[in-house]
Amino acid sequence: MTVAKRVLYQGRVQGVGFRYTAHGVAQRFAVGGYVKNLPDGRVELVAEGDAAEVDRFLEALARRMTGYIETQEVRDMAAAGFASFDIRV
Repeated sequence: MTVAKRVLYQGRVQGVGFRYTAHGVAQRFAVGGYVKNLPDGRVELVAEGDAAEVDRFLEALARRMTGYIETQEVRDMAAAGFASFDIRV
C-alpha cells in the first residue's frame, strides 16, 4: 500500500547539505517525493512509497542528520504519484 508523508524539519537544517544528503539517502530506498528549503529556515520533505520503505528512509535520514535536526513534524498526506525523489529550490 502506497503512503505519503510530509515532514517539516527544524534546527540547523539549511546550509549544511541537508537536501543533498536527503537526496542521496533516498536513492537507497524505493521512495518518491522531494525535499526543499522553506523561507522560515525549515526543510520540507515529502516521501511516498510502501509504508515500511518510507519509514526506513525517514529513519535513515534522521540518523544521518541527527546533530542538525531539533524537531520534526510528520503528517500523513494523499499520495501524488511521484516517480522519483528530487531536490526542489
